[in-house]
Amino acid sequence: MIAFEVHDMTCDHCASAVTQALKGADRNAEVRIDLATHQVRIEAASADAQALADAIRDAGFTPVPVRG
Repeated sequence: MIAFEVHDMTCDHCASAVTQALKGADRNAEVRIDLATHQVRIEAASADAQALADAIRDAGFTPVPVRG
């Protein structure tokens, strides 16, 4: 499981944009978003954490890795 906090993801539209970006990097990834906590959790099929973070950044958001 790869997780990020994305504090500038504030609405359903933002969540959709992040999901689409992640699916673009790894179309078979399972993406779970919790807007209340600004958490994005990804079960990646092929992409690594850096590629997923880059995809979120390319969509205009700021991913912060969650450790643990």
